[in-house]
This record gives sequence, C-alpha cells and structure tokens, in this order.
Amino acid sequence: MYNPKSTKAEEFIDNNEVLATLKYAEENKNNIELIDKILEKARLGKGLTHREASVLLVCENSEKNQEIFSLAKKIKQEYYGNRIVLFAPLYLSNYCVNGCVYCPYHAKNKHIPRKKMTQDEIRKEVIALQDMGHKRIAIETGEDPVNNPIEYVLESLKTIYSIHHKNGAIRRANVNIAATTVENYRKLKEAGIGTYILFQETYNKESYEKLHPTGPKHNYEYHTEAMDRAMQGGIEDVGLGVLFGLESYKYEFAALLMHAQHLEAVYGVGPHTISVPRIKHADDINPDEFDNGIDDDIFAKIIACIRIAVPYTGMIISTRESKECRKRVLELGISQISGGSKTSVGGYAEQESEEEPEETAQFDVSDRRTLDEVIKWLIELGYVPSFCTACYREGRVGDRFMSICKQQQIHKFCHPNAIMTLMEYLEDYAAEPTKLAGYKLIEKEIETIEDEKRKELTKEYLERIKHGERDFRF
Repeated sequence: MYNPKSTKAEEFIDNNEVLATLKYAEENKNNIELIDKILEKARLGKGLTHREASVLLVCENSEKNQEIFSLAKKIKQEYYGNRIVLFAPLYLSNYCVNGCVYCPYHAKNKHIPRKKMTQDEIRKEVIALQDMGHKRIAIETGEDPVNNPIEYVLESLKTIYSIHHKNGAIRRANVNIAATTVENYRKLKEAGIGTYILFQETYNKESYEKLHPTGPKHNYEYHTEAMDRAMQGGIEDVGLGVLFGLESYKYEFAALLMHAQHLEAVYGVGPHTISVPRIKHADDINPDEFDNGIDDDIFAKIIACIRIAVPYTGMIISTRESKECRKRVLELGISQISGGSKTSVGGYAEQESEEEPEETAQFDVSDRRTLDEVIKWLIELGYVPSFCTACYREGRVGDRFMSICKQQQIHKFCHPNAIMTLMEYLEDYAAEPTKLAGYKLIEKEIETIEDEKRKELTKEYLERIKHGERDFRF
C-alpha cells in the first residue's frame, strides 16, 4: 500500500503505485486537456506529483513538449538564475565488498588495481584540487567495512578541512558513501559534511536485487531507507539519484519523485540535490549489456520534467556527459556540474594523460576539459560559475534553505556570493583569457543585484578580494 509518510521502503516506493502511475501516464500521454491542467499547475512553481510529472514525461504532442521545455527553462531561471556551482569528486578508496554488476569496483573484478589513499596522499590530492581552484568536493569510496570504515572517512574529512594551501581551501565536502547507521550519520554531521549523497541506482526492487547479487548493498530496504536514517541522524541536506540505463527510465522517474515526496511528507524538506547519471563504460563494464539506455533527447526531457516537478532542488550532472550534452541541459534545470574531474583514486596528484588510462577509475569521463576551460566556457555561455558554500557555513540548510528557495528568494544570497567566489577564482587561478572574460561578466552581473546596499557592499568586497582578502559572504 502506497504511503509517502511511511518510513518503510516498500510503502513509500510502492511497486504497484509506480506501475499504476506508468499506466495512467500512458493512457493520458495525448490527453491535451489534462496536460494543459498539469502545465497550469506547474506554472505556479510549486511542483507536481509523480503522476502528473509522469504524464508530462511521456507526452507525445510536439507543441506541448515545447511548452514543457520552455517552462523548465523559466523555472530554472526563477529559482537558480544563471549561476552554476562547480565541484569535483575525490575518490579515497576503491576497495569494495559488493557485487554490483554495473560497477568496476565489484568484488569479483580481480584485475582492477585496488587502492586506498593514506592521509598524506589525501593531502596531496586536496592541494592539487585547491591549485585548480576547487572549493567544494564530493568524497567517494567503495563499501568495505575493513578498508573503508567510518573512522577512515571521518579522519579523511578532518584532513581535507585542515589543508589551506596558498589561498586555497575546501570549504565544503559532500559525502557519497554507502548506506550506514543513524549513529554513523550523526558522526558525519559532527564532522561538518555538506550534503549526504546516495544514488539508489534503481528503485525497482526485483532489478535492484539482481544488479546487486552479493554484499551488504543487496539489501534493498536498508539502502532505500538510508536517507531516513541520515535525517534522523541530524543530516539536513541529502541528495538523491538513479543510474539511468539499469531499468526503465519511466519507472525510475516516477519512483525518484515518490522518494522526494516521501522526504517532504516525513521531514518537511525534500532532496537538496538530485543527480542524473547515465551508465557509462568502465573497466570490466560494457554499458551495451544493459538494455535500458536512454538517448540524449529522452535524457533532456527527464531533466526538464524533474526541474518542473521539484523546482527547489539542485540538479547535478557530472563529467560522465559530454560538453555538448551538458550545454543542452544546463538551461533545462542543471545547477551544479563537476569540472576537471578524475574518477580514479589519486588521480589529481598523478594527473594521468589521455593516452594513459585511469586504471582505478569508476567510469570513463566524457568531458575531459580542465576546470579553467569549463569556467571560461560557462562564462561565454552567459552563466556565472560559482564556488559558493556560504549557505552551509551560514546555517542556511535543510528547511531554512528550502523555505528561502521555495519563495524564489535564494538568489539574494547566491548571486552576490557567486560573483565574489568567481572573483576569487579569477584572481588566484584563472588563465588570462578566462580572467578577461570573467571581469566583463562580473561588471555586468553586479548591476543586476537589486538591493542597492548589497550591491555596494559586493563592489567593496570585490575590491578587497583584488587586494588579497578572501572569503567574503552574505
């Protein structure tokens, strides 16, 4: 029985409700009267139910599809403006005891080199990331209670936050590690993490158990209920995601929104972020073996419909996707992207060349541009690259962030903070062409700050940044 307020996975991700939703959507995919009503509701910017959004996802009318994409662009602009937050993944260890058939870290893969970084190696990685200009990272590890216990993650977080190289600092570390206990989530909260991220991979229980035949991740309920334990442990911001290509995208889309609705219903705050990775080639993994792959057009529509259905959430796309694909979906809903990423353990300090494969990589990177190239590209597209972490450090998290965001007021904080962090990047790390383009963009963006007092203060802070001061924030 479907019950979004239940904390049991089988009830808030009820298989019968998902199937009924898909049937309802299929029956109404050409119901123009209903689609118009759904779009009318969506224009209020308050979101949609999983059933309503599923109808839009499968809509076949070309005119209505154009309305869907146009509305997604409008909502993205109203909630997040033209800011794009930058981050990088940091892989600490690829030891893993699970048997996930889509991941090269699976325990039976005997030819991938296993590596776990020491704290000294982590320091070198962090310095390399800081020298690129990164301020925000996402920690990644395989699941291995012996090699990657929670104590290792906590020690690594302490190391990461302690390093201040030149003007560099990792101001916020998000954490993407295996489902764990309420007690361990409390420890992560005390360690000062940003968002706890965990991909469901697939919400279809039967498929999930086949794709995770061995290891602790085989337990569908424990994995799916992880966000409940995280919030019970005091973590206020959580990030959802599925790995598109493992199961029917329509199924995953509906279930993902049901998970978001569940978090809203029980905790009063939905997901801080939603990630949309697609399965990619990796060592011992051939994505062609999975028969649920989606093309770029379907991928773009999924992103547009998520943006409409969950307008307040941040949306993340990684370097799994190509430059061309990332450009297309930025305006449809994406608000965070990775840049200059390495998906191998120790990859930043080693800086492998393109001819030298990253043997410990979790997946192949499609967008191999440097961070500076990505920054310049964003600027040329009219976006403001942002390294801002002010909300975390000023306590605007959980329901406090969401209440501001849902009122479409978060730009009052994020816009000047984005401008100031971009100026820090330009002063400390940017190549000359990027600097010139960035200065022009900043000059233009300052004039769009509506609050005159904040505008003048931003101008003052920018001058002080030019003279060597750092970390101003609203």
